[in-house]
Amino acid sequence: MNKPGTSGLIFNEELIFERSRPNRPGVPLNPPDVPLRDAGDLIGAENLRDDIDGFPEVSELDVVRHFTRLSQWNYSIDTGFYPLGSCTMKYNPKVNETAAALPGLADVHPMSPDSALQGILGLASEVEQILIEISGLDRVTLQPAAGAQGEFVGMMMIQAYHRARGDHQRKRVLIPDTAHGTNPASAALNGMEVVEVKSGDDGIVHPAALEALLDERTSALMLTNPNTLGLFESHVEELAELVHAAGGLVYLDGANMNALMGVAKPGDMGIDVMHFNLHKTFSTPHGGGGPGAGPVAVREILEPYLPSPIVRRDGEQFKLDADRPQSIGRVHGFHGNAGMWIRALAYIRTLGAEGLVDVTETAVLNANYILAELKSHYDVPHDRTVMHECVLSDRKQQSTGVTTADIAKRLMDYGFHPPTIYFPLVIPGALMIEPTETESLEDLDRFIDAMRSIAEESKTSPEQVTSAPSLPKVRRLDEVRAARKPRLRWTQDQAE
Repeated sequence: MNKPGTSGLIFNEELIFERSRPNRPGVPLNPPDVPLRDAGDLIGAENLRDDIDGFPEVSELDVVRHFTRLSQWNYSIDTGFYPLGSCTMKYNPKVNETAAALPGLADVHPMSPDSALQGILGLASEVEQILIEISGLDRVTLQPAAGAQGEFVGMMMIQAYHRARGDHQRKRVLIPDTAHGTNPASAALNGMEVVEVKSGDDGIVHPAALEALLDERTSALMLTNPNTLGLFESHVEELAELVHAAGGLVYLDGANMNALMGVAKPGDMGIDVMHFNLHKTFSTPHGGGGPGAGPVAVREILEPYLPSPIVRRDGEQFKLDADRPQSIGRVHGFHGNAGMWIRALAYIRTLGAEGLVDVTETAVLNANYILAELKSHYDVPHDRTVMHECVLSDRKQQSTGVTTADIAKRLMDYGFHPPTIYFPLVIPGALMIEPTETESLEDLDRFIDAMRSIAEESKTSPEQVTSAPSLPKVRRLDEVRAARKPRLRWTQDQAE
């Protein structure tokens, strides 16, 4: 088991400004043996910056050691387990990176004519066909650059569909209270009215609750399945039938496809449009502002509204078809972030159809294993079989003053990144854990042991938990002030 404080790291690195010494150059250069030209002549004097007051003066060795030490403190998926629920932080196989970096793919200029893009357009078509098969839908666009943009694009197509039919009054989007926050945001950005659907005491949406909200203004239901509680929406087919009968469409937030891939098809459940998060389901890099990829799959009725251009096969050739009068238009500078869907294709080809099923089954097994091992130590709002993630809460710890935030911070002392906390919002003090399929049994057991130890500490020495973490140099921030009034630049008064 990981023991707090046994990592051997000492988090006491000075700021680079604090290491500065006057007249200590980074790289000494001998005078050049060619005539010098004034930089202002080359780029314009108005573009030259004056010396920066207080800019650090450090040697090359100081710089290298400083940033190398800082990099060794970074927690990453290559160094440890990320139990983030809903965010799905799983390992990215290095073969995917190698495939995406192949010169014939990475160096293709996006403005090349179709005749010079046959290889990469063929791969794009292959990815689309695979996602069509996995989703059970009819067409796919690879253009959206993130899952959230995929949602936005999906809602744009739904609106275009209703306008083409003359249903201009259909602007209400029904969204369960267990939804990801991007769902109402994507609807609102499209000028739509968001209406919340209350889930039942069992954590899922019931037909009666949905039916009471349906009318001629209904544009769509945005459903996440399995939902953010890790529970399968078992009434999904009936929900879809009710929405369709009312004239609306059903959007699936595909963020949790890691629980369905290769086992169940959203199209068979009545879904009309969905996005994929390639980083969550198909192991492309996650976060950092991008680039990402959020392909969108649609039923045939929405095909005319797909972003333009689309990849079409013309005999033995592939081409980008922009002759699409009903399209919502281009939503990406080129045909999506190719490096991302190439990584996803490498992952899919490596695993094959049977391997994708193994991924899903292992992710679900791991989540239920964690839930079974921890439910006697933490409150479980919905004590039933889950899909790929589970939700605990701090209800059992509150009597000793220990909160979810304290538990998360204490996990850092045990060498683990905290899980998602205080989400979903319908569970007070939520701890949302998603192990994915990539973690070994040994690593899961180490995490479980750490969580059990923290539960015991909460009883016997709660101050040890409420004062955590003990290792980082900056331990307990005023998080509200840090978010609202961040100090992003070092100033001289900080050194005095």
